[in-house]
Amino acid sequence: MVEENSTSYGTEFNGDREIILTLPGDIKNAIIDALLELAGERRWEDITLSDIAARANISLSEFRDSFPSKGAVLAAFSRKIDKIVLDASTDELLGESTKERLFDVLMRRLDALAPYKLGMEGISEWLRRDPLAAAAMNREALNSMRFMLEAAGIDSEGPVGALKLQGLVLAWTRILPVWFRDDDPGLAKTMAVLDRELARGSKFVSRAEDLNRLATPLFSIARALFERHRPVSPSTETKTDDEHAF
Repeated sequence: MVEENSTSYGTEFNGDREIILTLPGDIKNAIIDALLELAGERRWEDITLSDIAARANISLSEFRDSFPSKGAVLAAFSRKIDKIVLDASTDELLGESTKERLFDVLMRRLDALAPYKLGMEGISEWLRRDPLAAAAMNREALNSMRFMLEAAGIDSEGPVGALKLQGLVLAWTRILPVWFRDDDPGLAKTMAVLDRELARGSKFVSRAEDLNRLATPLFSIARALFERHRPVSPSTETKTDDEHAF
């Protein structure tokens, strides 16, 4: 059995297949790893909860105590990758441009995803087949990218922040297919498309920020005019003399 220092479970091999040996303290990680392994071997729709439990070497009851569905496992996987990226030091990013900082953060994310590359590709194929699932996973991706932007020191609040977030998620969906096919250890093709997507996004955000700066005073004027001409609620009207008589 090969013990892993960062987890409380190990692995052994049965023929050519790796078997996860699970200890009670790390069932969730075992389930995540099992699902990603299976996603690299078969279609998402063909993976059952029992398959995942068997691969993780746990019971269905233990699975249910940890997660209610495959989608919940994917959400936990996304948070796991977020944590790996966020736990890394960002001291070396100081002094870099905004684009360079985000580039480095996203490359760290790809490094964290590397052990799960085959499973990630299978999941991406499933999302292309299932628009409803893609919409649900978009919410998870937005949450992850919010923290990636923050790690790079980029504001993600307000209307422009929302555009940054969704734009980055869309860029990520264009970067991953290149990464899946990039066998170069240096990831030259992946870095090229990442650089191109970030440059495109930077121009778009710059225009959005200019528009927001121009529009904000107009919105303030419109709000003030609306407040000034808003009809007075009956409850706030001045009482008549007859009303004051009682």
